[in-house]
Amino acid sequence: MGLFLYLKKFLVMHLKINNETSRLRAVVLGTAKSNGGPPKLNEAYDPKSIEHIKAGTYPQEEDMVREMEAVAAVLKKYEVEVFRPQVIENYNQIFTRDIAFVIEDKFVKANILPDREKEIKAIQHVVDQIDPDKIIKLPEDAHIEGGDVMPFGDYILVGTYTGEDYSNYITARTNVHAVNALQQLFPNKKVVPFNLKKSNQDPKENALHLDCCFQPVGKDKAIIYKGGFLDSKEYQWLVHLFGEKNVFEITKDEMYDMNSNIFSISEDVVISEEKFTRLNNWLRSYGITVEEVPYSQIAKQEGLLRCSTLPLIRD
Repeated sequence: MGLFLYLKKFLVMHLKINNETSRLRAVVLGTAKSNGGPPKLNEAYDPKSIEHIKAGTYPQEEDMVREMEAVAAVLKKYEVEVFRPQVIENYNQIFTRDIAFVIEDKFVKANILPDREKEIKAIQHVVDQIDPDKIIKLPEDAHIEGGDVMPFGDYILVGTYTGEDYSNYITARTNVHAVNALQQLFPNKKVVPFNLKKSNQDPKENALHLDCCFQPVGKDKAIIYKGGFLDSKEYQWLVHLFGEKNVFEITKDEMYDMNSNIFSISEDVVISEEKFTRLNNWLRSYGITVEEVPYSQIAKQEGLLRCSTLPLIRD
């Protein structure tokens, strides 16, 4: 037993995430295999999925698998260690960012919609490699999903919704209790909340998560959609943090297409959707390598590249 414990000490995964753009070393990428087909309207989690279910344009499994494998190939190209969930038959496991997130060396399990609890069990083979003392479960009343959480140096930027009608919105995923819990968990960080616009019906008026209307990129740049924020002062705070000249403002249609939901492999390399022409050209103008992939089918579920990745280790 002594030898086993000695060996196990060296098999533990050493988590490290302090920002969105440092060199990526390990990540959990979701899977679209055995996706289960279009959900019923009352089973959909967001207005964009509802829109495509009604229109008969909900994405096909084979197309989503093809898109996700294109991302896996890019990650392999950059020698990133990629973990995948165990496949649950007829179940959506694309958006791993929803189910957990890493800050510093802590793995925080998200308090997600009850119907999605199977998803965290499907990455148990990853969780088993983490020091149990570093695995955190927030209090039950602290609702949170990883798409709302962005470590940024001394800050943790958090999307939330503070309205009294919070419980009326299936699109409201992170509450004030979670913001407070994060501040207690990371007392050395400044947790900054942003009140996001929510809609159960209109995907063009809904910021499902913070990464649906904002994301840092490169060394000092950011992508942002002003209309995703309920408080213009909070939007202005972010613009001031990066500086106006370093901010790429996206339109309502670009937000709908998920332009702010790309994914950084490093400060110099991002994975982006191949149709994001204006954004991709802007990124390249600052010397950032853009690895373009097809991801427009995944986007029909109101999530894109950041949503389907759960970073574990960055340099």
